[in-house]
Amino acid sequence: MNQESIEAAVFRRLLSHLDGRKDVQNIDLMNLAGFCRNCLSKWYAEAAAEAGVTLDKERAREIVYGMPYADWKAQYQTEATPEQAAQFANQRSDSAG
Repeated sequence: MNQESIEAAVFRRLLSHLDGRKDVQNIDLMNLAGFCRNCLSKWYAEAAAEAGVTLDKERAREIVYGMPYADWKAQYQTEATPEQAAQFANQRSDSAG
């Protein structure tokens, strides 16, 4: 197995892990790790473009979320708590300067 195959397997496992943890909201991921499912979707679409593959944002999100993004949001996304929103805002202001 070459490095690219291993990396692909790890990515599939990451997506599977995130799929099993729908309770973990994107804001939680952003506050703790600085990236979320939407970031992964964006990176996926960018990598596809670099490889000459056309992939729109919604299709990339569907790959990462395992379903259309609108469906995921309706079924699993919760409103951010004031504490989560404040932490996110503080991190963004800290990284801006």
